[in-house]
Amino acid sequence: MILSIESSCDDSSIAITEIATKKVLYHKKISQEAEHSCYGGVVPELASRLHAVALPEILAETKPYFDTLKAVAVTNQPGLGVTLLEGIAMAKTLASLLKIPLIPVHHLKGHIYSLFIEKETQFPLLVLLISGGHTQIIRVESFEHMEILATSMDDSVGESFDKCAKMMGLGYPGGPLIEQLALKGDEDRFDLPVPLRNSPLIAFSLSGLKNAVRLVVEKLGGASEMSEQDKADLSASFQKAVKRHLLQKSKKVFAKEPIKDFAIVGGASANKYLRNAYENLCKEFHKTLHVAPLQYCSDNAAMIGRYALDAYAKKDFIDPEEIDIVSTKKQQAGMLL
Repeated sequence: MILSIESSCDDSSIAITEIATKKVLYHKKISQEAEHSCYGGVVPELASRLHAVALPEILAETKPYFDTLKAVAVTNQPGLGVTLLEGIAMAKTLASLLKIPLIPVHHLKGHIYSLFIEKETQFPLLVLLISGGHTQIIRVESFEHMEILATSMDDSVGESFDKCAKMMGLGYPGGPLIEQLALKGDEDRFDLPVPLRNSPLIAFSLSGLKNAVRLVVEKLGGASEMSEQDKADLSASFQKAVKRHLLQKSKKVFAKEPIKDFAIVGGASANKYLRNAYENLCKEFHKTLHVAPLQYCSDNAAMIGRYALDAYAKKDFIDPEEIDIVSTKKQQAGMLL
Protein backbone atom coordinates (compact mmCIF):
# COMPACT_ATOMS: atom_id res chain seq x y z
CA MET A 1 0.00 0.00 0.00
CA ILE A 2 0.93 3.66 -0.37
CA LEU A 3 -0.31 6.22 2.13
CA SER A 4 -0.81 9.68 0.61
CA ILE A 5 -1.35 13.06 2.28
CA GLU A 6 -2.79 16.28 0.86
CA SER A 7 -2.71 19.61 2.74
CA SER A 8 -1.86 22.24 0.11
CA CYS A 9 -4.73 24.55 1.02
CA ASP A 10 -7.93 24.04 3.01
CA ASP A 11 -8.67 20.32 2.63
CA SER A 12 -7.12 17.76 4.99
CA SER A 13 -7.00 14.42 3.21
CA ILE A 14 -5.35 11.01 3.53
CA ALA A 15 -5.72 7.96 1.28
CA ILE A 16 -4.48 4.38 1.11
CA THR A 17 -3.93 2.99 -2.40
CA GLU A 18 -3.05 -0.61 -3.23
CA ILE A 19 -0.04 -0.86 -5.52
CA ALA A 20 -0.96 -4.06 -7.35
CA THR A 21 -4.58 -3.20 -8.18
CA LYS A 22 -4.42 0.63 -8.12
CA LYS A 23 -7.57 0.57 -5.99
CA VAL A 24 -8.25 3.21 -3.36
CA LEU A 25 -8.86 1.20 -0.20
CA TYR A 26 -9.32 4.17 2.09
CA HIS A 27 -9.93 7.84 1.44
CA LYS A 28 -11.07 10.59 3.74
CA LYS A 29 -11.19 14.35 3.41
CA ILE A 30 -12.12 16.92 6.02
CA SER A 31 -13.11 20.25 4.49
CA GLN A 32 -12.55 23.61 6.16
CA GLU A 33 -15.15 25.49 4.11
CA ALA A 34 -17.36 26.32 7.09
CA GLU A 35 -14.48 27.80 9.09
CA HIS A 36 -13.27 30.01 6.24
CA SER A 37 -16.68 31.00 4.86
CA CYS A 38 -17.12 34.02 7.12
CA TYR A 39 -13.85 35.47 5.77
CA GLY A 40 -14.78 34.99 2.11
CA GLY A 41 -11.61 33.00 1.45
CA VAL A 42 -8.89 30.87 3.00
CA VAL A 43 -6.98 32.28 5.99
CA PRO A 44 -3.59 30.46 5.85
CA GLU A 45 -2.82 30.46 9.58
CA LEU A 46 -6.30 29.18 10.43
CA ALA A 47 -6.01 26.51 7.75
CA SER A 48 -2.68 25.37 9.20
CA ARG A 49 -4.13 24.99 12.71
CA LEU A 50 -7.11 23.06 11.37
CA HIS A 51 -4.78 20.69 9.47
CA ALA A 52 -2.86 20.09 12.70
CA VAL A 53 -6.09 18.79 14.25
CA ALA A 54 -7.66 16.98 11.27
CA LEU A 55 -4.68 15.11 9.81
CA PRO A 56 -3.84 13.14 12.99
CA GLU A 57 -7.55 12.37 13.39
CA ILE A 58 -7.67 10.84 9.90
CA LEU A 59 -4.31 9.11 10.25
CA ALA A 60 -5.52 7.24 13.34
CA GLU A 61 -8.06 5.43 11.13
CA THR A 62 -5.31 4.15 8.80
CA LYS A 63 -3.23 2.35 11.47
CA PRO A 64 -4.46 -1.12 10.39
CA TYR A 65 -2.65 -0.54 7.07
CA PHE A 66 0.73 0.46 8.56
CA ASP A 67 2.28 -3.04 8.31
CA THR A 68 1.56 -3.13 4.55
CA LEU A 69 2.86 0.34 3.64
CA LYS A 70 5.63 0.48 1.04
CA ALA A 71 5.86 4.27 0.75
CA VAL A 72 4.42 7.58 1.95
CA ALA A 73 3.49 10.28 -0.59
CA VAL A 74 2.82 13.93 0.23
CA THR A 75 2.08 17.16 -1.63
CA ASN A 76 5.09 19.47 -1.30
CA GLN A 77 4.29 22.04 -4.02
CA PRO A 78 2.66 24.35 -4.90
CA GLY A 79 0.39 25.62 -2.16
CA LEU A 80 0.32 27.59 1.06
CA GLY A 81 3.63 27.14 2.85
CA VAL A 82 2.10 26.90 6.34
CA THR A 83 -0.39 24.23 5.28
CA LEU A 84 2.05 22.21 3.18
CA LEU A 85 4.26 22.05 6.27
CA GLU A 86 1.60 20.17 8.24
CA GLY A 87 1.36 17.35 5.70
CA ILE A 88 5.11 17.19 5.13
CA ALA A 89 5.86 16.98 8.86
CA MET A 90 3.52 14.00 9.14
CA ALA A 91 4.92 12.31 6.02
CA LYS A 92 8.54 12.72 7.15
CA THR A 93 7.74 11.26 10.56
CA LEU A 94 5.91 8.25 9.10
CA ALA A 95 8.58 7.51 6.50
CA SER A 96 11.34 7.72 9.10
CA LEU A 97 9.58 5.61 11.74
CA LEU A 98 8.40 2.93 9.31
CA LYS A 99 11.67 3.05 7.32
CA ILE A 100 9.89 3.34 3.97
CA PRO A 101 10.49 5.67 0.98
CA LEU A 102 9.04 9.18 0.79
CA ILE A 103 7.51 10.43 -2.48
CA PRO A 104 7.10 14.21 -2.95
CA VAL A 105 4.19 15.07 -5.25
CA HIS A 106 3.62 18.20 -7.33
CA HIS A 107 0.02 19.18 -6.62
CA LEU A 108 -0.77 19.94 -10.28
CA LYS A 109 0.51 16.52 -11.34
CA GLY A 110 -1.82 15.10 -8.73
CA HIS A 111 -4.77 16.83 -10.41
CA ILE A 112 -3.73 15.35 -13.76
CA TYR A 113 -3.57 11.89 -12.19
CA SER A 114 -7.09 12.31 -10.79
CA LEU A 115 -8.13 11.16 -14.26
CA PHE A 116 -6.52 7.76 -13.65
CA ILE A 117 -7.71 6.82 -10.16
CA GLU A 118 -8.24 3.04 -10.32
CA LYS A 119 -7.32 3.16 -14.04
CA GLU A 120 -4.22 2.85 -16.21
CA THR A 121 -2.52 6.04 -17.30
CA GLN A 122 -3.22 7.26 -20.83
CA PHE A 123 -0.73 9.58 -22.53
CA PRO A 124 -0.31 11.83 -24.46
CA LEU A 125 -2.95 14.26 -23.25
CA LEU A 126 -3.81 17.91 -23.47
CA VAL A 127 -5.05 19.05 -20.07
CA LEU A 128 -6.91 22.18 -18.98
CA LEU A 129 -6.29 22.64 -15.25
CA ILE A 130 -8.74 25.07 -13.65
CA SER A 131 -8.48 25.35 -9.89
CA GLY A 132 -8.37 27.82 -7.05
CA GLY A 133 -4.76 28.69 -7.75
CA HIS A 134 -4.12 27.85 -11.40
CA THR A 135 -5.48 28.15 -14.91
CA GLN A 136 -3.23 26.30 -17.33
CA ILE A 137 -3.20 24.19 -20.46
CA ILE A 138 -0.59 21.45 -20.19
CA ARG A 139 0.76 19.02 -22.77
CA VAL A 140 1.32 15.73 -20.97
CA GLU A 141 3.56 13.45 -23.00
CA SER A 142 4.64 11.08 -20.23
CA PHE A 143 5.18 10.75 -16.49
CA GLU A 144 8.48 12.61 -16.87
CA HIS A 145 7.50 15.26 -19.38
CA MET A 146 4.67 17.73 -18.84
CA GLU A 147 4.89 21.17 -20.44
CA ILE A 148 2.75 24.22 -19.70
CA LEU A 149 1.46 25.68 -23.00
CA ALA A 150 -0.67 28.48 -21.53
CA THR A 151 -1.08 29.89 -18.06
CA SER A 152 -2.83 32.68 -16.20
CA MET A 153 -1.37 36.18 -16.14
CA ASP A 154 -3.24 37.02 -12.92
CA ASP A 155 -6.29 35.51 -11.20
CA SER A 156 -7.12 31.85 -11.72
CA VAL A 157 -10.61 30.64 -12.61
CA GLY A 158 -11.27 29.36 -9.10
CA GLU A 159 -9.94 32.53 -7.49
CA SER A 160 -12.06 34.76 -9.71
CA PHE A 161 -15.21 32.77 -8.84
CA ASP A 162 -14.41 33.13 -5.14
CA LYS A 163 -13.74 36.87 -5.34
CA CYS A 164 -16.82 37.63 -7.42
CA ALA A 165 -18.97 35.59 -5.05
CA LYS A 166 -17.54 37.60 -2.15
CA MET A 167 -18.42 40.88 -3.94
CA MET A 168 -22.01 39.69 -4.22
CA GLY A 169 -22.11 38.57 -0.59
CA LEU A 170 -22.60 34.92 -1.50
CA GLY A 171 -19.98 33.33 0.76
CA TYR A 172 -17.21 30.76 0.19
CA PRO A 173 -16.38 28.72 -1.83
CA GLY A 174 -17.68 30.83 -4.68
CA GLY A 175 -17.62 28.32 -7.54
CA PRO A 176 -20.56 26.11 -6.54
CA LEU A 177 -22.56 29.12 -5.28
CA ILE A 178 -22.22 31.04 -8.54
CA GLU A 179 -22.93 27.93 -10.62
CA GLN A 180 -26.18 27.26 -8.74
CA LEU A 181 -27.33 30.89 -8.88
CA ALA A 182 -26.52 31.10 -12.57
CA LEU A 183 -29.10 28.39 -13.28
CA LYS A 184 -31.78 30.93 -12.38
CA GLY A 185 -30.15 33.87 -14.16
CA ASP A 186 -30.13 35.60 -17.53
CA GLU A 187 -26.59 35.30 -18.90
CA ASP A 188 -27.24 38.06 -21.44
CA ARG A 189 -28.39 40.73 -18.99
CA PHE A 190 -24.92 42.14 -18.27
CA ASP A 191 -22.50 42.68 -21.16
CA LEU A 192 -19.28 41.71 -19.42
CA PRO A 193 -15.96 41.85 -21.33
CA VAL A 194 -14.29 38.68 -22.59
CA PRO A 195 -10.63 38.91 -21.46
CA LEU A 196 -7.90 39.11 -24.13
CA ARG A 197 -10.60 38.79 -26.77
CA ASN A 198 -8.60 40.51 -29.50
CA SER A 199 -5.16 39.49 -28.26
CA PRO A 200 -3.06 36.87 -30.09
CA LEU A 201 -1.65 35.76 -26.73
CA ILE A 202 -2.40 32.18 -25.72
CA ALA A 203 -2.82 33.00 -22.05
CA PHE A 204 -5.53 33.57 -19.47
CA SER A 205 -6.44 36.75 -17.58
CA LEU A 206 -9.44 37.28 -15.35
CA SER A 207 -8.54 40.39 -13.34
CA GLY A 208 -10.28 42.73 -15.82
CA LEU A 209 -13.44 40.62 -15.84
CA LYS A 210 -13.40 40.53 -12.04
CA ASN A 211 -13.17 44.32 -11.99
CA ALA A 212 -16.09 44.57 -14.43
CA VAL A 213 -18.17 42.51 -11.99
CA ARG A 214 -17.17 44.88 -9.18
CA LEU A 215 -18.38 47.87 -11.20
CA VAL A 216 -21.75 46.22 -11.82
CA VAL A 217 -22.13 45.43 -8.12
CA GLU A 218 -21.35 49.05 -7.23
CA LYS A 219 -23.80 50.33 -9.87
CA LEU A 220 -26.53 48.17 -8.34
CA GLY A 221 -25.86 49.67 -4.90
CA GLY A 222 -23.62 46.96 -3.46
CA ALA A 223 -24.31 43.38 -2.40
CA SER A 224 -26.81 44.41 0.28
CA GLU A 225 -28.98 46.26 -2.25
CA MET A 226 -28.88 43.60 -4.99
CA SER A 227 -31.93 41.40 -5.41
CA GLU A 228 -31.57 37.64 -5.72
CA GLN A 229 -32.38 37.99 -9.41
CA ASP A 230 -29.63 40.62 -9.81
CA LYS A 231 -27.16 38.18 -8.28
CA ALA A 232 -28.42 35.30 -10.40
CA ASP A 233 -28.17 37.34 -13.62
CA LEU A 234 -24.69 38.63 -12.74
CA SER A 235 -23.55 35.11 -11.85
CA ALA A 236 -24.80 33.79 -15.18
CA SER A 237 -23.25 36.68 -17.13
CA PHE A 238 -19.91 36.24 -15.34
CA GLN A 239 -19.90 32.49 -15.93
CA LYS A 240 -20.66 33.04 -19.61
CA ALA A 241 -17.72 35.45 -19.99
CA VAL A 242 -15.37 32.98 -18.27
CA LYS A 243 -16.57 30.23 -20.60
CA ARG A 244 -16.02 32.32 -23.72
CA HIS A 245 -12.54 33.31 -22.56
CA LEU A 246 -11.50 29.72 -21.84
CA LEU A 247 -12.93 28.43 -25.11
CA GLN A 248 -11.31 31.14 -27.24
CA LYS A 249 -7.84 30.39 -25.89
CA SER A 250 -8.40 26.64 -25.95
CA LYS A 251 -9.31 26.84 -29.65
CA LYS A 252 -5.93 28.43 -30.37
CA VAL A 253 -4.20 25.53 -28.63
CA PHE A 254 -6.38 22.94 -30.37
CA ALA A 255 -5.46 24.44 -33.75
CA LYS A 256 -1.77 23.84 -33.01
CA GLU A 257 -1.82 20.56 -31.09
CA PRO A 258 -2.63 17.26 -32.85
CA ILE A 259 -3.17 15.31 -29.61
CA LYS A 260 -6.69 13.88 -29.74
CA ASP A 261 -7.31 13.32 -26.03
CA PHE A 262 -8.24 16.38 -23.96
CA ALA A 263 -9.00 16.52 -20.26
CA ILE A 264 -10.29 19.05 -17.72
CA VAL A 265 -9.09 18.73 -14.12
CA GLY A 266 -9.04 20.79 -10.91
CA GLY A 267 -11.74 22.01 -8.56
CA ALA A 268 -13.43 24.28 -11.11
CA SER A 269 -13.69 21.36 -13.56
CA ALA A 270 -16.69 20.20 -11.51
CA ASN A 271 -18.64 23.11 -13.03
CA LYS A 272 -21.19 21.40 -15.30
CA TYR A 273 -21.74 24.54 -17.39
CA LEU A 274 -18.04 24.57 -18.34
CA ARG A 275 -17.97 20.80 -18.85
CA ASN A 276 -20.87 21.00 -21.31
CA ALA A 277 -19.14 23.81 -23.21
CA TYR A 278 -16.00 21.72 -23.59
CA GLU A 279 -17.96 18.69 -24.69
CA ASN A 280 -19.22 20.73 -27.64
CA LEU A 281 -15.76 22.17 -28.35
CA CYS A 282 -14.17 18.72 -28.39
CA LYS A 283 -16.81 17.50 -30.84
CA GLU A 284 -16.02 20.46 -33.08
CA PHE A 285 -12.29 19.64 -33.09
CA HIS A 286 -12.76 15.84 -33.10
CA LYS A 287 -11.13 15.36 -29.72
CA THR A 288 -12.14 13.00 -26.92
CA LEU A 289 -12.97 14.70 -23.63
CA HIS A 290 -11.88 13.16 -20.32
CA VAL A 291 -12.96 14.36 -16.86
CA ALA A 292 -12.28 13.09 -13.36
CA PRO A 293 -15.13 11.82 -11.17
CA LEU A 294 -16.73 14.75 -9.34
CA GLN A 295 -15.49 13.59 -5.92
CA TYR A 296 -11.90 13.77 -7.16
CA CYS A 297 -12.03 17.19 -8.88
CA SER A 298 -11.20 19.22 -5.77
CA ASP A 299 -8.03 18.68 -3.71
CA ASN A 300 -7.80 15.12 -2.37
CA ALA A 301 -5.25 12.55 -1.28
CA ALA A 302 -6.49 9.86 -3.69
CA MET A 303 -5.06 11.77 -6.68
CA ILE A 304 -1.76 12.19 -4.79
CA GLY A 305 -1.71 8.45 -4.17
CA ARG A 306 -2.45 7.66 -7.82
CA TYR A 307 0.50 9.74 -8.98
CA ALA A 308 2.62 8.06 -6.31
CA LEU A 309 1.91 4.63 -7.83
CA ASP A 310 3.77 5.57 -11.02
CA ALA A 311 6.48 7.36 -9.03
CA TYR A 312 6.97 4.24 -6.88
CA ALA A 313 7.29 2.04 -9.97
CA LYS A 314 10.04 4.36 -11.23
CA LYS A 315 11.68 4.53 -7.76
CA ASP A 316 11.20 8.29 -7.76
CA PHE A 317 11.91 8.64 -4.03
CA ILE A 318 13.53 11.27 -1.82
CA ASP A 319 15.33 11.19 1.53
CA PRO A 320 12.84 12.39 4.19
CA GLU A 321 15.36 14.97 5.37
CA GLU A 322 15.70 16.44 1.89
CA ILE A 323 12.08 17.19 1.10
CA ASP A 324 11.38 20.88 0.66
CA ILE A 325 8.30 23.08 0.48
CA VAL A 326 7.70 25.05 -2.71
CA SER A 327 4.93 27.57 -2.13
CA THR A 328 2.61 28.93 -4.81
CA LYS A 329 4.53 32.21 -4.97
CA LYS A 330 7.67 30.40 -6.13
CA GLN A 331 5.97 28.79 -9.11
CA GLN A 332 6.93 30.20 -12.50
CA ALA A 333 4.76 30.34 -15.59
CA GLY A 334 5.97 28.27 -18.51
CA MET A 335 8.09 25.93 -16.41
CA LEU A 336 8.25 22.21 -17.05
CA LEU A 337 6.39 20.46 -14.29
